[in-house]
Amino acid sequence: MSLIPVTILTGFLGSGKTTLLKRVLTETHGHKIAVIENEFGEENIDNEILVSDTQETIVQMSNGCICCTIREDLRATLQLLGAKKRKGLLDFERVVVETTGLADPGPVAQTFFMDEEIAEQFLLDAIVTLVDAKHAQTQLDERQEARRQIGFADQVFISKSDLVSAQQLQQLQHRISHMNPRAPQRTVHFGEVAVSEVFDLRGFNLNAKLDIDPDFLKEDGHDHDHDHDHGEHCDHPSHAHHHRHDDDVKSFVFRSERAFHPAKLEDFLGAVVNIYGPRMLRYKGVLNMQGTESKVIFQGVHQLMGSDLGPAWGAGEQRQSKMVFIGIDLPRDIFLQGLEQCLV
Repeated sequence: MSLIPVTILTGFLGSGKTTLLKRVLTETHGHKIAVIENEFGEENIDNEILVSDTQETIVQMSNGCICCTIREDLRATLQLLGAKKRKGLLDFERVVVETTGLADPGPVAQTFFMDEEIAEQFLLDAIVTLVDAKHAQTQLDERQEARRQIGFADQVFISKSDLVSAQQLQQLQHRISHMNPRAPQRTVHFGEVAVSEVFDLRGFNLNAKLDIDPDFLKEDGHDHDHDHDHGEHCDHPSHAHHHRHDDDVKSFVFRSERAFHPAKLEDFLGAVVNIYGPRMLRYKGVLNMQGTESKVIFQGVHQLMGSDLGPAWGAGEQRQSKMVFIGIDLPRDIFLQGLEQCLV
């Protein structure tokens, strides 16, 4: 039986998760979706309920979708859904997990890797994060959960952009891309998003292409001009990077045209994951390894790391390793110097 893809939908309180989810559930797209919610609002399912079982954990929607509340933990709910599907009691092809606005997506994502029974039935496709343009800057300043939600994202949707000026929106987009350059961003109006932009993003697929914001890869990536008055929020010297906000979630990229020594790299990555794993939100790369004609694709979440052989390097293609690390107060210099020492 093929694995059931799972999308984690996250975002701070009021960012529009329920609006987006409701649109996805009511659109006629032919997908049979099971939704696991851990903040269950009646407005979601108002008059669309057809059946509900005795524990009221699962409700059937009019268009063939299913909703369940998390009464226990995610693992138990997934096991229940999987068992009912195997017995033919429920029919669904994919799962959406909507987290609460204050949730850290990390433990949710880890469920799909750390539990063998879950990993045998479900495949984590992507983490989709909604951001409220009107309130995001304050939320990012004050709430680590909001910063972590962006750090984990494979796709960012910015809602309520009509409530801010073009300059404010640009500043927010710039800030998000510095926190997480690998997640594409787009603005959405009242959750109007094509299903193809939410599902099958393959954010956790080792062979999916490595998206990194092209501007971020410029050598002067940390010195984009953006209008910024060095006022009360700004205490860094003028030669430091020009950001009003010193976010604890940051990203950095390592690139090299020299090949990696496989054993040295494995030892180094093992060591940093051992020490900094809890602070490493997402990391991913395409590697040029000595001794193989194929690209090596690697990625991880916290302490969980995996790698796989990708396609062969093309005949005229520049062999270049490219890695992005997104985490909380990671010591960039230690990582970059350590990786440099792993090169042949």
